[in-house]
Amino acid sequence: MICNAREAQGLPDLSYRTERLGVVSTDTDSGGTDFSGGTDSDPAAAVLAGLDDDQRAAVLAPRGPVCILAGAGTGKTRAVTHRIAYGVLTGATAPQHVLAVTFTARAAGEMRGRLRELGVGGVQARTFHAAALRQLRYFAPRVFFGRAMPDLLERKAALVGQAAARAGLRLDRTGVRDVTSEIEWAKSALVEPDEYAAAAAKAGRDLPVDGGSLAKVYAAYEEGKRRAGVIDFEDLLRSTVWAIEEHRDVAEQIRSQYRHFVVDEYQDVNPLQQRLLDAWLGGRDDLTVVGDASQTIYSFTGASPSYLIDFGGRHPGSTVVRLERDYRSTPQVVGLANQVIAGARGEAARVRLRLIGQRPDGPAPRIAQYDDEPAEAAAVAARCAALVAEGTPASEIAVLFRVNAQSEAYEQALAERGLAYVVRGGERFFERPEIRGAMVLLRGAARSVESGQPLLGAVTDVLTSTGYDPGSRPAGGAARERWEALAALVRLTEDTVISGLVPADAAEGLPVLVEELAARAAAQHAPTVEGVTLASLHAAKGLEWDAVFLVGLAEGTMPIIHAKTAEQLEEERRLLYVGVTRAREHLWLSWAASRAPGGRGGRRPSRFLPVGETEVAGATPRARSKRKDRGLPVCRACGVALFDTVQRKLRRCSACPADPDEELFERLRTWRLAVSSGAGVPAYVVFTDATLTAIAEDRPTTVDGLGQIPGVGPRKIAQYGDAVLALVGGADPETVVGVAEA
Repeated sequence: MICNAREAQGLPDLSYRTERLGVVSTDTDSGGTDFSGGTDSDPAAAVLAGLDDDQRAAVLAPRGPVCILAGAGTGKTRAVTHRIAYGVLTGATAPQHVLAVTFTARAAGEMRGRLRELGVGGVQARTFHAAALRQLRYFAPRVFFGRAMPDLLERKAALVGQAAARAGLRLDRTGVRDVTSEIEWAKSALVEPDEYAAAAAKAGRDLPVDGGSLAKVYAAYEEGKRRAGVIDFEDLLRSTVWAIEEHRDVAEQIRSQYRHFVVDEYQDVNPLQQRLLDAWLGGRDDLTVVGDASQTIYSFTGASPSYLIDFGGRHPGSTVVRLERDYRSTPQVVGLANQVIAGARGEAARVRLRLIGQRPDGPAPRIAQYDDEPAEAAAVAARCAALVAEGTPASEIAVLFRVNAQSEAYEQALAERGLAYVVRGGERFFERPEIRGAMVLLRGAARSVESGQPLLGAVTDVLTSTGYDPGSRPAGGAARERWEALAALVRLTEDTVISGLVPADAAEGLPVLVEELAARAAAQHAPTVEGVTLASLHAAKGLEWDAVFLVGLAEGTMPIIHAKTAEQLEEERRLLYVGVTRAREHLWLSWAASRAPGGRGGRRPSRFLPVGETEVAGATPRARSKRKDRGLPVCRACGVALFDTVQRKLRRCSACPADPDEELFERLRTWRLAVSSGAGVPAYVVFTDATLTAIAEDRPTTVDGLGQIPGVGPRKIAQYGDAVLALVGGADPETVVGVAEA
């Protein structure tokens, strides 16, 4: 999400070129019918051709604050670029007065390319950092007292490590990465060093070291930058804000240059970026933002959907347009995406979009359960091979997982099938520095290990010498990722012993294990230009494929085990939603009941999956029926699995619509109070509030119907069934108390 200095410097200058309207290429983000051959006489009319009604509404919305809520695959880039082009081609907007802001250089380049295809040049489409860098460099002599802009610090690690040492902390490379991430979060959240500890505690940050120590490192890092005469990427934005807010001449010049603003992926804006946007605007309201709160998956970096959600409150009288027609995915994929996000709660759910599939029907998504992880990986690799054999390019297939450490099983399974693959957004498992280092240590240990020690214990001992603690997941993203990779190596060792590939005794087994790991690394090492994509769900954001496999969807992994708060769990749900919406046609979701073959099968499927549709693959009929009996209850409205006790009693998610009979509920409560008082027991012993709510929603008229409500078993029916049914039928509570007591 942060561009580097070379990207920022390499963007084109503010030249304005007029180009003839050309042919618009077909792409999955288009949404609507493409057009070609626009006329010189009325190019603006051609810009409107091929748009659907909602996209046209976005393009034609009046100047002023406009919020485009755009779901996945609904043509948001098309709507935004056509809005800019229409304004330019009708003469309402001069291209040099437009600044379109994105989060990646790739997105900015795509926007500029589409504008050129529409016959519009001169519009500035840049990342926040590229735009700020250009402005700060230009105004540096004014704001830096006649000096050029300080050099940009492209990598913080060395300075953070030095700052930690000055603060009395000894950090390894992983610790430095995690502390660096915390400093970046603080600066993006406009939190100063002396405010850090309190702000981090309030935000529920998962800290790699205690807040007070990290605040000292933060302060020492800031001092180190000042002594070195450099600024980092957060300073780049902060300095631009300061230049505009504190230098009237700078503000006037920038605001006269840029008068119309467009912000893409607005749900990912952090407080520092919003402060810069406010400085650019200077109280004006010619602003168009586009985003989808259901795709907010970067809250841990400081991104906040609140600016998108509260746009109307911040900009009274704004125009809001909803794009919900999905041109990317088949109706079957769209249906599952809607099902996953239907149970969302919290502020992001306030502006939830319900996608409407526009493509022809495709295959139904497959949701499969496997006995163990190797079986799951083998099945995914087999299906990838089948898709390639059927004509799907390998580059149009993706296997997506929650954490990078999950990639090894799929790297191995694909390699065994002879399928090329590419790891996106991370390193191949055996190329990770902690794994390379561990293999060197294991090779050395193989020459001196004593007989009689279990292999698994010997491997764990070796890894413990590197700081790995098998019983304690560390805090901090980088430290946790390193721990997960080493834990995966331990599990791989255990699997080789269970499968008989490697002897269980350390003296015999460790040399064999080292050779087995080397062979696997060699098999997975061959470089490829094109192949099946392996990526984490975060790395997959903004991408799409014909076929997507979402794997390892078990509790503890999705949602991840360290997601504890309601907000963190909702972000996990959104992460799965993002994964589902990456698929155009084929979608496969899977999970394994146990980690290794022969395991106890104690895992549960992700609470976000519609469990009723799960296929149990590769299990015996007896195991299949047994697991079916253990299926989780699902929401009667959206089909999402229910784990919360109250939700199970209501048989629906708390976010799904309900239609309780309020008058009936009050009569039930009055009756319950009389019964509990007469029996000398608490009211909940008769029925809980959740059960009464479920009765008021279902309004059962028979004993069988009453028995379907969780919390109403045979004993409760025998005691209170007649009374409850009488109340549902309209009876007065005072007339049925005696029935219940009898």
